[in-house]
Amino acid sequence: MIKKLMRSVREYKRESILTPVIVILEVFMEILIPFLMATLIDHIENGNMDYIVKIGIVLLICAALALLFGGLAGKYAATASAGFAKNLRYDMFKKVQDFSFANIDHFSTGGIVTRLTTDVTNLQNAYQMVIRIAVRCPFTMICALIMAFVVNAKLSLIYLIIIPALGFILYQIMTHAHPIFEKMFHVYDKLNNVIQENLHGIRVVKSFVREKHEENKFNKEAERIYKYSTAAEKLLAFNGPVMQLCIYTCMIVIFWFGARFIVGGSLTTGELTSMFTYTMQILMSLMMLSMVFVMITMARSSAERISELLDTESDITDPEKPITEIKNGDIFFDHVTFAYKGHSPSLRNICLEIPSGTTVGIIGGTGSGKTTLVQLIPRLYDAVEGRVTVGGIDVKRYDLEALRNSVAMVLQKNVLFSGTIKENMRWGNENATDEEIKAACHAACADEFIDTFPQGYDTYIEQGGTNVSGGQRQRLCIARALLKKPKILILDDSTSAVDTKTDASIREAMQNAIPGATKIIIAQRISSVEHADMILVMNDGRIDGIGTHDELLSSNTIYREIYESQVKGGSDNE
Repeated sequence: MIKKLMRSVREYKRESILTPVIVILEVFMEILIPFLMATLIDHIENGNMDYIVKIGIVLLICAALALLFGGLAGKYAATASAGFAKNLRYDMFKKVQDFSFANIDHFSTGGIVTRLTTDVTNLQNAYQMVIRIAVRCPFTMICALIMAFVVNAKLSLIYLIIIPALGFILYQIMTHAHPIFEKMFHVYDKLNNVIQENLHGIRVVKSFVREKHEENKFNKEAERIYKYSTAAEKLLAFNGPVMQLCIYTCMIVIFWFGARFIVGGSLTTGELTSMFTYTMQILMSLMMLSMVFVMITMARSSAERISELLDTESDITDPEKPITEIKNGDIFFDHVTFAYKGHSPSLRNICLEIPSGTTVGIIGGTGSGKTTLVQLIPRLYDAVEGRVTVGGIDVKRYDLEALRNSVAMVLQKNVLFSGTIKENMRWGNENATDEEIKAACHAACADEFIDTFPQGYDTYIEQGGTNVSGGQRQRLCIARALLKKPKILILDDSTSAVDTKTDASIREAMQNAIPGATKIIIAQRISSVEHADMILVMNDGRIDGIGTHDELLSSNTIYREIYESQVKGGSDNE
C-alpha cells in the first residue's frame, strides 16, 4: 500500500529527501545549545569572560543555524506534501476516468468524492508530519538521551522507565482509535451521497415540501459522524494528560536527585540546567510523536480507502493488439446475457442482427432492458455471456477510444457542462467549425431557440444545463452527438421532452445529416419509432417481437396494447 502511494511523490522526491536531511541538521544545532548553555553557566560562576564570549558567539551561531534549518525544513515539507497531494488527486481522478460503469457503481459518487477530498487531505497532513516531525522527534529524543547520559548517567535512568511506559500507552490509544476512524470515513461517504442527492434534486425537494425529511436524513448521518468522532477523540484525549504526567514526573525526579547530586558535588548547576532542557526535549519529542501517531491513525484509514481505489482495475480494458478501425455500423448480438453485479439477469439470451445504415426503434416497459441493451454496444458494460460485434468484429477486440468515437449516445439523462453552447458542442468534435456547429444544431432543431438568445451560440450554459429547459437540453445533446459523425447513433429516450412535430423534424434531419449511420431510437412514444426499418419490443430482458410497425400491430400483443393506449389517450385529449 505504502509503495503504491509513494509513486505519487514523483517530481517532489528532492524536497521529500531534503526535508529530513535538513531536520537532522536542525536537531544537531538544538542538541548542542543546552550543552553549550551548561558550559556557559559553569564558566559564569568561574568568571572567565573571554571563554564566556566565545561560547556566547558559538551559541548565537547555533541558534541562527537552527532557525535557518527549521525554516528550510518547513518550506520543503510544505512543498513536498502539497505536491504529493496534488499528484495523488490526479492519479485517482485519472483512474476514475478509466473506470467502467460497473466500477463507478461499486464505489458510489460520494465515496469517490470523499477519497479525493477528505482522505487526500489526511494523507497530505500525515506525509508532511512523517518527513519532518516523525524524523525530528525520534532523532531529537535519541540525541537528547545520549547527551543526558553523557551529562549524568544515573540521573538519566528515569528515561528508561518513562519512555517505554509512554510508548505502550500511545500504542494502545492508536490501536483502539483506528477502527473508529475507519467507520467514521464510511459514514462520510454516506453523508456526501445525501448532500449530493439533495442538491441535485433540490427542485423536487422544494416542490414536494420535503425539506424537513431531507434535514432529518442529513442529521442522522451527521449524528453518526459526531458519535464516532467523539468516541475517537475521547481516546486521543488521553495523550495530553499522559504526556503531562510523564513530564512532571521526570521534572520532580530530576529536581529531587539533582539537588542531592549538586550537594554531593557529582553534578554542577549548568549540568542540572542542561538535564532539564534535555528532559523537555525528550518528552516534547514524545508528545509530538504522539501527535504523529494520531495523524497516522487517521491517515491509515484514508490510505486504505485510497489504495482500494488505486488498486481497482477497470473490468473493461483494451486488448493486447486492439483494432482501431471500425468498418461500418453492422451490429450483432450473439446469445447475449447480462446482469448487473449482485442482481438477476437484465438481458437473457439476446440474438439480434442490425445491418449498417438501418434505423431501429426499441420500445418496451420500464425495466425491460432497453438501455442496458444499447450500453453493451460501446462497451459501457460487458456481456456476461455471448458476444456483441460491431462491423463484424467482437467489441472486446476494439480499441476503446476508437469504438466509442464511432458510437454516439444521447442518454436518458441529458448532461450539459458549464461553458458556452459552442464549447458544449465541441465535446462531439473539438475541431468543429462554427458552420458545422450551426448545421448540427439546425438538424437537431436547436437553432430555433439558440437564435433567440442575445449571445446566440456564445450563450453560457450553467452546470448541468439548469438555465435551459429539458427539451432544449435534449436538442443540444442530440446536436452534440451529430457532430461526431458516428457510424452508430443511439438515442435513449432523448426526444421525450420535445413535442411530436419537433420529434419528427429531428428524425428527418438526422437521416440527411448522417445517412449511412446505424440509428437506434429508444422511445416511449410509438410515433417516435413507427417509421423505423425495424422495431424491437423488449419485455423482461428478452426480445418479445421484431418487425415493422404494421407487422407488430398484427402480431405482437405488447406493441398493440401500447399503440392502442397512446392512440386512445391522444383522442381523449383532443
